[in-house]
Amino acid sequence: MDAGAILQKVKQKDPLTNGEARWFGHALSGADVSDAQAGAFAMAVCLNGLSPAARVALTEGMRDSGDVLQWDLPGPVLDKHSTGGVGDPVSLLLAPALAEVGAYVPMISGRGLGHTGGTLDKLEAIPGYVCDIGPQRLRHVVETVGCAIVGATGRVAPSDRRLYAIRDVTATVASVDLITASILSKKLAAGLDGLVLDVKTGSGAFMVDVEDAKHLAQSLVEVSSGAGCPTSALITDMSQPLSSSAGNAVEVVEVMKTLTAERSSDRLLDVSIALGGELLARMKLAESVEAGCSKIREAISSGGAAERFSKMVYAMGGPKDFSETWQCRLPEAPVLQEVFATETGYISAIDSRALGNVVVSLGGGRRLETDRIDPSVGLSQIARIGTKTDRKTPIAMIHATSEIRANQAAEQVRNAITISGKASEQPELIIGGIKP
Repeated sequence: MDAGAILQKVKQKDPLTNGEARWFGHALSGADVSDAQAGAFAMAVCLNGLSPAARVALTEGMRDSGDVLQWDLPGPVLDKHSTGGVGDPVSLLLAPALAEVGAYVPMISGRGLGHTGGTLDKLEAIPGYVCDIGPQRLRHVVETVGCAIVGATGRVAPSDRRLYAIRDVTATVASVDLITASILSKKLAAGLDGLVLDVKTGSGAFMVDVEDAKHLAQSLVEVSSGAGCPTSALITDMSQPLSSSAGNAVEVVEVMKTLTAERSSDRLLDVSIALGGELLARMKLAESVEAGCSKIREAISSGGAAERFSKMVYAMGGPKDFSETWQCRLPEAPVLQEVFATETGYISAIDSRALGNVVVSLGGGRRLETDRIDPSVGLSQIARIGTKTDRKTPIAMIHATSEIRANQAAEQVRNAITISGKASEQPELIIGGIKP
């Protein structure tokens, strides 16, 4: 194989063979492809695209450029992936719920960058939780607990790590072909038997337009299924934060309240149940999606998922009794400040991306990968679309390190929320689904 010849074919819109695409995906991790060639490939693909078969082969090559886990377990190895949003801690609910119904979940997750939160950052708000562990410990935790939410090691899909860094500086991030290969090369390296995808659309999503979200979901489902992993996807709403909190410790609070039935965050719970039900039905672990949803709901309402989550926290270095003592374990910001609307009316729109950026400005997110996060800051009690407002009822609560930061954030929150004189209905939460 020759990188230059492959580049010429993509440039001229000649279809790559599966062997060529697979070789290039694998070779990105080594010296057979230079940085200049990798950048040229990214730009050619961004402009001209790949055939569906070449997209699968590229993903497989990138997956196989590093470690691919193999499992020998008495149940299916399953996972979920979200394309990112604001106030979205579904993974923390769904992983233990799936484990409670007999699946094994080695969930390789990421950190937040930009306006979207990161699953690993949320978990690291729990004292002692260590996300970066080796494959042997991952195996042990998954085998004994049923689920583990961890970061990718340097040996997982190194081709993607290199190509992503090049895409970031060559204006080629927004390519469905390359987004698909990037997401799935890492996910499929976990050795999955099945996968469900949560593809977001709306003001807080990367795919703001619903048709773009459907296009990405279709690509992800086709490639993952083509690579041998049964997959389906749901298109879900991100026109407002999924839960009523956005941050790290504050989102863990939402999760624990839902898992322990102290208070259910309805939209968060509904999406978690819908994704779990879809996955169980896809894997023939439930007779229908409805039956799968019932299993996930029971796993959460019974307290089983909470206990499973607590065991995972302990196995990953956190406190042993987290499900019972979480109220006094999580970090709290020194300043709490309510945000009030400046007019009477109804919330008609929320700029979720702007709220995500408020969390970043408070210190709860990253503008650069090297930024350090304060897990205690963020937003809670975020009002929903359709909520009636006045000057005495708070529309959000700010968790900040100083009054100056809280005041700045309050103004940003008010600017992110549109109030009108007419009541608006809640947007549809589950917009559609994609199956192979």
